[in-house]
Amino acid sequence: MTTPAHILIVEDEIKLARFVELELSYEGYQVSVAHDGLAGLTTAREQNPDLVILDWLLPGLPGVEVCRRLRSTGNKVPIILLTAKDEVGDRVAGLDAGADDYVVKPFSVEELLARVRAHLRRTQEEDADTLQFEDLSLNRRTREVFRGSRAIELTAKEFDLLEYLLTNPRQVITRDRILEQVWGYDFMGDSNIIEVYIRYLRLKLEEKNEKRLIQTVRGVGYTLRN
Repeated sequence: MTTPAHILIVEDEIKLARFVELELSYEGYQVSVAHDGLAGLTTAREQNPDLVILDWLLPGLPGVEVCRRLRSTGNKVPIILLTAKDEVGDRVAGLDAGADDYVVKPFSVEELLARVRAHLRRTQEEDADTLQFEDLSLNRRTREVFRGSRAIELTAKEFDLLEYLLTNPRQVITRDRILEQVWGYDFMGDSNIIEVYIRYLRLKLEEKNEKRLIQTVRGVGYTLRN
């Protein structure tokens, strides 16, 4: 049985929040609600929802600031901003803060539900392409690599090696197996090439003194573990 998507609503208008909560629940989603910015930010960090519906004007911490703080820690949850502000500059400010979409009040609930479905579908498609270990993520489709929110530029072979390690986390992989799977069965070069590329990867992945994830198992090979 598929687990329903978890949606967080951050909205200080109690009646509107309840209305949206009921509509989403009726559609089969799991729903959490917060009524101010700080509570919304805390809930988003603690519960890791699949999508956030976030009001722009909130007590304490504005919606755009909640959005900005989530993005600053590398959180990529889809965020739909609810706003009464329909000026182009306001919309740009919301998108610049990291929102994925916006819906202008008053809105049609059918439109909001359609936006929710579209973003959840896009996220599911991206998840199928994404390999993740701790704060390290790799997207096979876009060939992007991140350590937290920090983008990492890799060469084609560095990417292939990291992808192979991420496909087999916590497994000790021999040098011979890495040569076969990453460089190919017909590779005739120096087997020390693996050590060279492991060193390149570590330099890039640990550039900001991040924790080492690629571990050496002496006499055997390498493993991805914390």
